[in-house]
Amino acid sequence: MENEKQQIGQLFDRIAKTYDGLNHGLSLNIDRLWRKRAVGAMHSAIHVLDVAIGTADLTIEMLRQGKAERVTGLDLSTAMMEIGEKKCEAKRLPVEFVFGNAQEMPFADNSFDGVTCAYGCRNFSDLDAGLREMYRVLKPGGQVTILEFSYPTGKIIRPLYDLYFTHILPFVGRIVSRDKTAYTYLNKSVKHFCWGEAFLHHLHDAGFRDEHFEPLTFGITSVYTAKKLSE
Repeated sequence: MENEKQQIGQLFDRIAKTYDGLNHGLSLNIDRLWRKRAVGAMHSAIHVLDVAIGTADLTIEMLRQGKAERVTGLDLSTAMMEIGEKKCEAKRLPVEFVFGNAQEMPFADNSFDGVTCAYGCRNFSDLDAGLREMYRVLKPGGQVTILEFSYPTGKIIRPLYDLYFTHILPFVGRIVSRDKTAYTYLNKSVKHFCWGEAFLHHLHDAGFRDEHFEPLTFGITSVYTAKKLSE
């Protein structure tokens, strides 16, 4: 597992400088709307943990919408967090960045009023372990909000989606990031990840209740919410 953690962190370190630009460009800026919708589904909280914070786009949006008073971000990529930290410092936002693994979080039980994760769950080497850690550090009554790619089922959009993720995204990603493997990995991580009701089952098995998901943009991505019930 240690080797896998290093590999994921190093992969995102390599593409950190071009990550935001590629995300916005390849999605035609729709990724910004997805984050707004995810934050809109959040319950207001005082202290939120943003798992796989990366360059902090979700964190910035939740603070902009007033859904959190302060945020702690966790990630394995120091290069991604450096970019996120500069963005938050420029806006004078109350954000702390912590290097760490989502499957072995360096936080005490019941530490956060809310937990979020945008496009990070599919990179966990053990999804269930990561969700259990989210449950452990979340206070009773708190909500987890997860934004993750899913798989469209429409007869028209699905072939286009496959074409895009199999050929266009990896090709453009290789050219812009100058990394031969990163966007091929990202493509595979999306295609082989669970989504919809299957993901809700993982949330339930981790201890969460009131699980719900909302597909966005023909099912290309989905927002998942669930609660840690009060004891």
